[in-house]
Amino acid sequence: MAQVTTMTAQARERAGKGPARATRRAGRVPAVIYGNKMESVLISLDPVDLAHQITGPGFFSRVFDVKVDGETHRVLARDLQTDPVTDRPLHVDFMRFSASTRINVDVQVLFMNEEDSPGLKRGGVLNVVRHAVEMICAPDSIPESITVDLTGLDIGDSVHIGDIPLPADVQLTITDRDFTVATVVAPSALKTVEEEEAEAAAATEAEALALEGEEGAEAVEGEAEAAEGEDKAEGEGKTEGKSKD
Repeated sequence: MAQVTTMTAQARERAGKGPARATRRAGRVPAVIYGNKMESVLISLDPVDLAHQITGPGFFSRVFDVKVDGETHRVLARDLQTDPVTDRPLHVDFMRFSASTRINVDVQVLFMNEEDSPGLKRGGVLNVVRHAVEMICAPDSIPESITVDLTGLDIGDSVHIGDIPLPADVQLTITDRDFTVATVVAPSALKTVEEEEAEAAAATEAEALALEGEEGAEAVEGEAEAAEGEDKAEGEGKTEGKSKD
């Protein structure tokens, strides 16, 4: 289930750029709550509290209970405007949702049992291909994270999305392939040793083939010389026989 975070807000009376600037000059961040076929509510937030929520994990995949004048709105953050120079939050959009609402969210991938991975023990490196996985689910069912168990993984092994248990009420946005989430790869030093060993083996094999070729050539040359000697001896024998006649 999704983790619900409570935030306290103050109501604003007017919309527009002028009132929003006035809210920021007063030391607060303007925001709006909309959606679910209900009237929009203009609010302002404490900048310190908002900054704490923004810097935490999964700001756009967390459910918030925003309390305004005694009323609680269960919402998701859908848009955040920041200052292009200071990154200070300027405005936030929150969306209400219903029981039938389904949204796309990025769920963080966590890794466990690294000490039980033979590949990592041998100096291998965990190459994370996807730090988050996009899913479709109801807001109240957003997983806080999905976990990858690295137990037994050796160098060259991969973890695919099909290897990871997922909650029953979520759906992946990518369904046409079993995509890779992480792999255990050899470190650069180990790669160098393996490459050197491969090169040495290739050189030895090439040398053996060359030596075999030389021996074959010598054998052929020896056979040719022997045949030439036999032909020469046979010729001399015929010449000698004619001379006696």
